[in-house]
Amino acid sequence: MNNNLIESFGNIDIYLFDQLLKGRFDNSKRILDVGCGGGRNIVYFLKNDFDVFGIDTDATAIEAVKTMAHQLAPKAPPPPPENFVIAKAEDIPFADATFDLVICSAVLHFAKNRAHFEAMLHSAWRVLKPGGFFFARLASDIGIESLVKSKDNGRYLLPDGTTRYLVNHDALIHYVQELDGELYEPIKTTVVDNLRAMTTWCMRKR
Repeated sequence: MNNNLIESFGNIDIYLFDQLLKGRFDNSKRILDVGCGGGRNIVYFLKNDFDVFGIDTDATAIEAVKTMAHQLAPKAPPPPPENFVIAKAEDIPFADATFDLVICSAVLHFAKNRAHFEAMLHSAWRVLKPGGFFFARLASDIGIESLVKSKDNGRYLLPDGTTRYLVNHDALIHYVQELDGELYEPIKTTVVDNLRAMTTWCMRKR
């Protein structure tokens, strides 16, 4: 990636970048990154005058994101510090129907069990506006079904040695229907050298 792209987009998830290239989120002015980490997926939004929020359980990451937001915002004042808070995905501290886009990248597969997974998912869905977009990247067993080993509570040992809560295609479709959502992009899965499978799950709230 050349320096201009890095400056504009940061180390963004390639599948989120794909949605930006398609113009999917052009009118999604208020953004929440659930599990924002150091802010790799919000550089573009910060630099282009979106109203950006983020949560993470890591206090150090939240402080880093606050600093980054202050540096990158093109206009004064930058996003207020209270836009970025320490919080769990299952307990998002914002009001219902607040956001046009909720990003949840590499978070849901850390669920302890199905109830925890659903609590995180429903929390993200709750704060999404009608017509809003939900973008998730999460581990699945799609394409590596015979290579994962069941541990407990929906968690599996992957060939790469990690343990993750895994979903399959039918589960993702079930949640789309249960939440009365719709897919705005086909479900896509990348299998990495038969070690793990990462699925892109894109829903829109009706």
